[in-house]
Amino acid sequence: MNDNIWILTSADSIAIATTLILAALGALFTERSGVLNLGIEGVMLTSAISAFLAADASGSIWLGLIIGSIVGAIMAAIHAVLSVVFRANQIVAGLALVIFGTGLANFLGKPAEGKTVTTVILPLSFGPLSDIPVIGPIVFGQDIVTYFALFIAIVSSLFLFRTRPGLELRATGDDPATVDAQGLSVAYIRIRYTFIGGLLVGLGGSWLMLAQSAAWHQASTTNGLGWIALALVVFAGWRPNRIIFGAVLFGFTLQLPFTLQAEQITIIPSAFMQMLPYLATLIALIALSRPGGRNLLGAPKALGTPFVRDER
Repeated sequence: MNDNIWILTSADSIAIATTLILAALGALFTERSGVLNLGIEGVMLTSAISAFLAADASGSIWLGLIIGSIVGAIMAAIHAVLSVVFRANQIVAGLALVIFGTGLANFLGKPAEGKTVTTVILPLSFGPLSDIPVIGPIVFGQDIVTYFALFIAIVSSLFLFRTRPGLELRATGDDPATVDAQGLSVAYIRIRYTFIGGLLVGLGGSWLMLAQSAAWHQASTTNGLGWIALALVVFAGWRPNRIIFGAVLFGFTLQLPFTLQAEQITIIPSAFMQMLPYLATLIALIALSRPGGRNLLGAPKALGTPFVRDER
């Protein structure tokens, strides 16, 4: 058995987890406010092509990340207007966002299909620390966005459970009528955190494009990671600190088929391993859609339910 391959697999698992952490945190903030956004995949695709085009035109990957994040926030704002202002069915609005985002990304990216960016996000250098056996490549072989994603996840947990605005956010997703009775605007809170969530999802899609893909291929850039991020929120019980471990686990599962193939291990079919993350996603979405499933999973009690002030 080649130990180096497994070390690289572990390091790549954390790298892939970056996108999942950012996208799942974005979905978590949105859902904690009571808004269900199934359009994460479409938001990520649109952000990815926007980041690619911006970085390619300017030669700056950082401008690409900024533009991609802003586009993600704009896409989420569309969903917020439909879901909160016009009280549209949030499942339908989210799926419409996937279709719209996929089509827009395909339209914008058609001239750039297969084209690569000239600069990509590279891992940071920690000197001798990066050369430590096993730990070095895994812990000290990541780029700045990966460390930022881990930092944001930890801060998000403190924000949700240790601050008053975090309490207001959780209350909005659980009991919006009580929040309204306290003189706070449920609509404003939901729109604000849906927008913030879109910003994080957009950053996740942009990073995936500029650090992992480096070439635009509409059919395989996100490869369903947006759906996996939605499932990750469910498995994490809507808690940011659990998202870190779940994202690394999902990332490892996504990388494992390639490692098994390289090691010529055929006991477990690679197709079965590739299927596992998406099977888990399907199970999570089914559980979330069942009447008693949300309470069992710990979902916000008002998730997906529009708030009408006159009806409280």
